[in-house]
Amino acid sequence: MLKGSVRILFSVSSLFVVGLLSQTVTAAEVTVTWESPEDYRDVRPVNQSRSSFREQTFKHLEAYFEELAASLPETHSLNITVTNLDLAGEVWPASFVGMGPAGNDVRLIQDIHIPRMEFSYSLLDADGQTISGQEVKLKDMGFLMGSSTRRQSDTLAYEKQMIKEWFDEAFN
Repeated sequence: MLKGSVRILFSVSSLFVVGLLSQTVTAAEVTVTWESPEDYRDVRPVNQSRSSFREQTFKHLEAYFEELAASLPETHSLNITVTNLDLAGEVWPASFVGMGPAGNDVRLIQDIHIPRMEFSYSLLDADGQTISGQEVKLKDMGFLMGSSTRRQSDTLAYEKQMIKEWFDEAFN
């Protein structure tokens, strides 16, 4: 009986996924350029190679910019050039902060290590004409104040919240 239940759930889930894929998503095209990422203030991994962590972090943030751009007209393009990124918290050896054996690292989140991001953006219309754009320096000094409402399972929740607040103010 359990196998049958699993099959039914799988079939219903499959239909849901197929339904989502068949819908046309209309959103502005987003291009994110990561300029000189080796010079960014803090994109340090915890127990992962620097390059794979950086790539994973950039992919998550690019996907988030695309998610936000779903509210923009599909004929528009949003170009973002990131010049600096400083993730919330700071990486320490786990043994140094009393959280594990030597050789492991942890990202310790404290209010003094705020998330920051610097980038420039331009929003273009269908003809390629710039509608808006500027240099942006984001920082969220109160990032821990509203943490109960943020997605705790998302390792970039603080950065995404900071980006969302900027996006809502800039485009809504």
